[in-house]
Amino acid sequence: MRTFDVHQHLLPTPLVEALRARTEHPRLVAGSLELTEGSFPFRERDHDLGERIALLDGDGTDVAVISLAPTLEVEDHAELRDAYHDGMREVLAAANGRLRALASGACLEGFAGACVSAQALVGGLGDLPVELARAGQVLFVHPGPPAATPPSAPPWWAAVADYTTQMQAAYLSWLTGGAEGHPDLDVVFAVLAGGAPIQLERLRSRGGEAPQAPARIYLDTASYGPRALRLCAEAHEAGRLVFGSDAPVVQPASTLQALAELGDAVLASARSENPSRLFR
Repeated sequence: MRTFDVHQHLLPTPLVEALRARTEHPRLVAGSLELTEGSFPFRERDHDLGERIALLDGDGTDVAVISLAPTLEVEDHAELRDAYHDGMREVLAAANGRLRALASGACLEGFAGACVSAQALVGGLGDLPVELARAGQVLFVHPGPPAATPPSAPPWWAAVADYTTQMQAAYLSWLTGGAEGHPDLDVVFAVLAGGAPIQLERLRSRGGEAPQAPARIYLDTASYGPRALRLCAEAHEAGRLVFGSDAPVVQPASTLQALAELGDAVLASARSENPSRLFR
């Protein structure tokens, strides 16, 4: 059975060129990715197909699932999303099956599903869930652009405080509404849905009903260690974890080690069995 990493990002050449041509955020300027939230180093070699295949080989991963992170502030820029789709079609054709790709906010032929921001899910996705279920594709929910950070906030603030809050809201929104309306759709929540499954106990204590998590909800493991993985596995069953690394932002080795600490059965389930059902 193949091994998967369901949470990786790669900017294809047409998208890189489109970002370099922009004069406003988001844009690429002299090795920096400039977003509303700040400026971040950008290494073009991290998005080279050969380099990515080498990374997969080094980690023993057969297939990586690529998405365009909504944190790049792309959801309101159709031209950037089109550049990503055009570029990824070329990358996929050259990748010899080692990569699968998620479209940005759309159900498109040749893609394995759609990636949307947590904010978009909470606000309503229109007909997209129906289109994805009909096509046998997957919905991947990823953090979107953060809110304004407090004055003097440390560099990790958005990733730790904001992204997790977004994901909790998206998970609870889907669990208490969307899942019932779309029982045939597989949904993967990035970064353990911000730890939302452990909030179900608090939901009960506040008088809410904590519905049984549908079998078609999955939790991506990116950036978490064994303690958080164990808690979410207990709340949501280990059979709902799927290995994701968030490469090249986060190197896969640390998350793989964390999963290994939960035992061989959990590691095999998250790397192979669960994602193989999602990405046939």
